[in-house]
Amino acid sequence: MKRISSLLALLALVLLLPGRLQASARPATHLDDTIIVKLPNQSTMTLFVKNKAQLREMRNYKLDSLILLLDGYITQAEAAGKTSKSDQVTMEFYPAKDQPGKNVPEQIRITVRSEDGKTNTKTMSRTDVVMGRVFGVTVYDKADGKDDDHVSVRISSTPDSVKQAQRKAKQEERANRAVHTSFDVDLGLNTLVNKSVGVGENAPDLRPVGSRYLSLNYHYNIRVGSKESPFHIITGPELAFNNFMLDKNYRFVDDNDVTTIVADARNLEKSKLTMTTLNIPLMASLQFKGKNDHDGFHIGAGGFAGYRLGSHTKLKYEEEGRTRKDKDRGSYNLSDFQYGLQGNIGIRGLDLFMKYNLNDVFKDNRGPQAQALSFGITLLH
Repeated sequence: MKRISSLLALLALVLLLPGRLQASARPATHLDDTIIVKLPNQSTMTLFVKNKAQLREMRNYKLDSLILLLDGYITQAEAAGKTSKSDQVTMEFYPAKDQPGKNVPEQIRITVRSEDGKTNTKTMSRTDVVMGRVFGVTVYDKADGKDDDHVSVRISSTPDSVKQAQRKAKQEERANRAVHTSFDVDLGLNTLVNKSVGVGENAPDLRPVGSRYLSLNYHYNIRVGSKESPFHIITGPELAFNNFMLDKNYRFVDDNDVTTIVADARNLEKSKLTMTTLNIPLMASLQFKGKNDHDGFHIGAGGFAGYRLGSHTKLKYEEEGRTRKDKDRGSYNLSDFQYGLQGNIGIRGLDLFMKYNLNDVFKDNRGPQAQALSFGITLLH
């Protein structure tokens, strides 16, 4: 009752004495004026306003009805806070919908939190009340009955805890949209499968760690069905970089429009072929929500098609005591059109991907016969 009494007195001041309160304000050079009110029970109330018009807005509400509403809503929020494992609980109420035709706020948001992180003990509790977007009340209450209780009211400003709740609501709203976008990065390794000698003297033998795969993805995640449906379609552009690094002292050579792999007399520190492609995937995905509506288990599979944008070779070696790097741009008879299968699987923030090219890396009879297989993890998902 002590909290409600303080709140009642404060609202009475706001409704009935706007001119008197304004006279105690700080100079107009400040962004907000501040009114400090001492109540008979030694509680302190601080009111932040910008002008009298903001105070007069509260005259639209009937004081007794408003206090009854707040009393019931605060009681519900505090009861929820005592049983919650979190140190902060936010509840939203819509009295205008529940009581159509009456002069009540459209929305009331109440946040109860423990300042010391111990919600159940309530050593020092804080309650934020926001009615619509123009009027806010913050109540601090000391459980041991000391005289350091105070109520802070801010008009045309929202408490930090409510701002956090609003941001969370916006995030949940985006997550519930039928279509939303995301940016993520695939980082992994390349290998070659189904290898044969084909054209040239040697089948390609890659360094496992040096043959890296990188893809920058801008995806459209399209939910199919109702709001609770786990079925999604994923598509969107992917800019992929395939690096094929040869082992030992072998290198790629383009000779007479035929790409071969030959041994080099120098001691090569690095010898690789890099291919850049633009791909468009089309995947079906099942996405299940975990606890507290967080991302849960998800799995997807589908295909992709793309086009080669560019390619080059790079050699790194020592010569006459100096490190040299040779870079040569060219097609190296790589297949221009790319297509294959891809999939992912993960839970929460961990996501693994795999991509398998159905087409050969090189054109028919123009280079070694092999297909690319890429796998790794997805970041920023």
